[in-house]
This record gives sequence, structure tokens and C-alpha cells, in this order.
Amino acid sequence: MKVGIVGASGFLGLELLRLCAGHSEFEVTTAMAASHAGEAAAVRYPSLAAAYPELRFERTDQEALVGLDLVFLALPHGQSQDLVPGLLGRVGAVVDLAADFRLADPLAYEAWYGAVHRAPELLGRFAFGIPELFRDQITGSRAVAVAGCYPTAAALALAPLIRSKVVSPEGIVVDAASGVSGAGSGVDQATAFTTVDEDFRAYGVGRHRHTPEIEQVLAASVIFTPHLAPMSRGILATCYARLSRPGLTTAEVIALYEQAYGSEPFVVVSGVPPSTKATAGSNCAQLSAVVDERSGWVVAMCALDNLVKGGSGQAVQCANLILGLPETTGLPAIGVYP
Repeated sequence: MKVGIVGASGFLGLELLRLCAGHSEFEVTTAMAASHAGEAAAVRYPSLAAAYPELRFERTDQEALVGLDLVFLALPHGQSQDLVPGLLGRVGAVVDLAADFRLADPLAYEAWYGAVHRAPELLGRFAFGIPELFRDQITGSRAVAVAGCYPTAAALALAPLIRSKVVSPEGIVVDAASGVSGAGSGVDQATAFTTVDEDFRAYGVGRHRHTPEIEQVLAASVIFTPHLAPMSRGILATCYARLSRPGLTTAEVIALYEQAYGSEPFVVVSGVPPSTKATAGSNCAQLSAVVDERSGWVVAMCALDNLVKGGSGQAVQCANLILGLPETTGLPAIGVYP
């Protein structure tokens, strides 16, 4: 299958190239990157040299994508809207990793992203990209908006509890930390080594753009606070929800997870709090939970690699579903450790 990647020079693009190189059915024929057009992929990322010795980034050209079986869009937020109208129906499938088509309400997009949505008529064409929660919609679609990294972690941790009505959907707290790669590959003082080393800080407090996405997926009211951690990869989401079923035990919550995710190839449920390092490089999310009987709250936790299960790996997982391939094709389930 012929594959194009737009925004191929960023970290998500790099992960897409890595995963596609190990995919038995995908052949990357076009890798577009407006800011690095003409540059060899192996020069920008030597890790790609063995798989892509001749690949060069191309300028972004919508018409050059027409006829491909699959197009991944790994662009900064706001740019997919300019390409999608000319791609739907002219390529086999579109998988967008940006936020452009995640929110169902264009007014919510305008409120949180500060711009009027330029293709609101297409929002209904996109399935929401978390396969474990929306597999049927993804399978029947030709366009997917891959969930953000933070919403993926929060949704996987909380959805089984909310759907089974064992916690209140009101006043949920999501406290999450991400590695620096979540900020993208651009050079900025806020994410420079000397800034983040031996530091841990909150950002986007009360106004982070992933808040409406988390609320949309969970149909819940959420207070979301992200943090920047001094690591390259990983997200650890620690979520707090008030129990609506008195007397619920930790063992029963773990059992709910096992019932929801027992057959999922990329979710690991454990009684031990999860670790970001255990997920590095893999498409697996690791989940656990503890009931605080004293306060009547449950602490639900999820760790994942923000670039894989929180981004490009989930995009490939969605693409496999759309194209009728085995869902696990080309995706690592084992992390790189240590």
C-alpha cells in the first residue's frame, strides 16, 4: 500500500517513518516537510539511515498525494484544514494526528484554539482515534482524527469507570506529566535541556487545549493540569474520580479494567502503578488503579509513550483498522528497556 506522510520531519513524522519501515503492508512513497524540503531524511535523523537511505523530504503538495492508499497528516494544529478538503475521496484514507478534526463542535474548536474552523462541514466525517474505545467507528470510516497523547492516557484510565457508572462524571481531576518530545522538534528555550533538566513544572493550567477533548471523550467534567517532566518520552496520567458506588474495592476496579481491556493487544492491566519507562518505544498503555476507601475516591493511572500509543503508533493502529489489516501489524508491543 502506497503511503504519504505530511509533516514527516517532526517527531511524530519520525515515528511514522520508523513504524512504517517495519510494517509489512506499508510503503512510504512520499514524505513531505515544507521546512526541510530537499533534505535527506537520514541526515536529519540518522536512525532512519538503514531503512530510508535515499528518502528526501519534499515540499508539501496536495496534488502529489492524490491516489495514495493512505495519507498521514502530522502537521502543527490548524494546518490539516487546508489539505483535508482536497484529499477526502481522492486518497484511500486520511489519518490526521493534529487537533483539527477531533472536536465535534466547531465552536469549541474556536474557543480553545483561537481560530474559526475552516472546514466545519467535514468534522462529522472523522472518527475519533482511540481504537480501544471507538473501534467500530474507526473501522467503518475513511478518515480518523487521532486522539491527543494526554486525552488517550486519561480516557483509557477513566472510560471503563465512567461507562460502568462506578464513578461520578463530575469534578474529575486529571494530573498528567509528559516528556519533552510532546512539545515537538522545534528549538525553544522552554524545552531546551538546560531548562528542563532537574526541573518539573505545570503549564497550561486551567486552559490546556486537551481539556475539551478529554471531556468530549468521557462525557464528563474535568480539571486537567499537564506537567513537563525531564524525560524524552512518556506520559503518566494520574486521574482522580469520586466513587458513586460505596464500598467498591481496588480489586473490583482492576476487574473492570480487565473486563474492558482483557482482549486488547495494546493495553496492560496491573495491580502495580505503571511506569513510563516500561512503555518507551511501544504501542502499549499500562493501567492500574487504587481505591482510597478513606476518602471515597479512586486513583486511576495510565502510562504510555506519547509518540507511539499517544501519537504515531495509535495512528498506524487506526490505519490498520480502516484498511482491513490485522490491527497489530507493524506495531511493537514491547518497550525498550532500560
